[in-house]
Order: sequence, then C-alpha cells, then structure tokens
Amino acid sequence: MTHPVPTAQSGPDQGPAPVVLKKTGPRRAPGPRMDLHTLTLLGILAVLVAVGGITEPDAFLDSGNLQLVLTQASVIGVVTVGVTLVITSGGIDLSVGAMVALASVWASTLATQEYGFAGILFTAVLVGLVAGLVNGVLIAYGRVVPFIATLAMLASARGLALMITDGRTQIVTVTSVLDLGLPDSYVLGIPPLVLIFAAVTAAGWLLLNRTTFGRRTVAIGGNAEAARLAGIDVRRQRLYLYLLSGLCCGIAAFMLIILSGSGQNTAGNLYELDAIAAAIIGGTLLSGGRGTITGSVLGVLIFTTITNIFALNNLQSDVQQIAKGAIIVAAVLVQSRTSRTET
Repeated sequence: MTHPVPTAQSGPDQGPAPVVLKKTGPRRAPGPRMDLHTLTLLGILAVLVAVGGITEPDAFLDSGNLQLVLTQASVIGVVTVGVTLVITSGGIDLSVGAMVALASVWASTLATQEYGFAGILFTAVLVGLVAGLVNGVLIAYGRVVPFIATLAMLASARGLALMITDGRTQIVTVTSVLDLGLPDSYVLGIPPLVLIFAAVTAAGWLLLNRTTFGRRTVAIGGNAEAARLAGIDVRRQRLYLYLLSGLCCGIAAFMLIILSGSGQNTAGNLYELDAIAAAIIGGTLLSGGRGTITGSVLGVLIFTTITNIFALNNLQSDVQQIAKGAIIVAAVLVQSRTSRTET
C-alpha cells in the first residue's frame, strides 16, 4: 500500500517551501554485520594459534610464550585504543609512536627518577597529555589538517626525545617500577601490563559505546557539519579525542619503561602504522563514522601473534612485513566493498 507524498508549494505571500525528507526504505542495522566481522577476526586469530601450535608446538603453546605475546600486545594495544577513537571521529594521529618515545625518555631522566614510581608515572602521563593537547589545539582551533599537524608532532617529538637522551639509552633504576615486569608481580599468572591493557580497553569500549561522548565521536566522523548543526561542539570534541590519544601514549610509555627497564628515543618506532593497521582490520572506518574497540584489540592480537610465529620459525622479517601489508590491503578492500553496499 502506498501513500501520496505531500508536496510543498510556495507563492508570493509564502516563505520558502519546507524541505521534505523522504525515506528510501529501512536501512540494514549494523549490529549483525559487526558481530560477523568480530567472529571473522576471532576465526583468523584461532587459525594463527593453530598454525603456531602445529609449527612450533612446544615453544608457541608454552605459557611463558603466551604471556609474552599478551605483554607485547599490551603496549601497542593501549596506543591503538586512543587511535581508534581518533579515527572514528574522522581524524588521524601519526605522532603516537613519537609521543611514546618522548614520554618514555622524559619520564626516565635522572631528575625524574629521583621522585620514584609516582614521578615516572606522572611525567609519562603528563607528557603524553601535553603532546595530545598540542595536536588537538592545532587541529580543532588552528584548523590544521590532522595529517599535517600530527606529522609535525612526529618530527618534533622524535627530535626532542633525541635531544633529551643525546642518543643514549636511559637506564631506569627505580625498583618499584622494574618489579612490575617480573613474574613475581603477576596476578593469577597474568602480567600487570596485560591488566593495564584490559582496563584501558574496557574504558575505551564503555566510552565509545555507552556514553554521549562516544555518540558524538561517531556523529562527527559520519558528518562533521551535520553534527555541528545538531548542536555538537565539534572543535571541543576533537580536542578531547586528541587528548585521549596523548593520554594513551603516556600510559603506553610507562608500560614500555616497565617492559624494557629504560627510556630510548627510538621507542615506539612505527607504532603509528601498527595502531592504524590494527584499527582498520578491526573494522574501524578510515574515513570515520564507525569504530570498534573490540575489533581493534583483535587486530593487535592478530599482528602480535603473526610476529611471534615468524620469530619462532626463524622467518625473515621482510616476509613478515609483506604478510602484514597484504592483511591491511585486504581489510581496506573489504571496507570499501562494505561501504558501497551500504550506500
């Protein structure tokens, strides 16, 4: 049964004809598709675990190796949570690796170590927040393109990290920090870094999926102008998102200090590429408007597992990079196909 669509008329004594929005039909809900994507990622991860178990059963399935995989995934995983939020809003952050390096070296100087555990943690988080604030101000209020602003931060943060260290590795001597990386500090066999990663992931998921902040982030990524007309302060929202990205980098820097026992200007190398790649294969649209923390975490675990399998089988790193590149291209092609289908 069809109904006539009312038309608006205008005349000399009438104002502009009102805009009539017509529905073209019900849109398919994204829930089932997203669930299918998550199941697909879980399937890929299961296949990788099976491959590792078949090729190197004693080494790969060893509890120590599995703990190592989770620990290595934790640092880049925390960074990926922040990057996912930024990409969901339609932005990009190429400076996360450099911010991790800057925060780690600033937090591991001799002057900072004099204040112990609290001093190192506070400095790492503060440096990450300040760097994220600079990015946010430049992008949100300075109207600098995110690619350019974060690229400038990448170069500046790397240069400042090199200046602070003078090219040397800064050894951390604070026992309370180093102890967190020892097996004695594990909780029920789980390393503290993994627990931190889980906490950040849970916070990011709740923020994106269960708060007004998350809905605003998705709205801005889908259509920033429409979000502005709907009453959302787009500039302030973007500022907050880059602050969160910087906060995640500060936390990751502290975790890296625990893991390596030092601060280095080369820390976090290529983290930006790994984080963006994990978010993309996880289902976050590079153009913005849709993001998934769960998918990003699975993406991180997939990449970390691939790296571990290659290392255990003594395969060359160049083959590993080719495999990662192929996965990224495949994920982007799937996203493009899905976007065309939805429209």
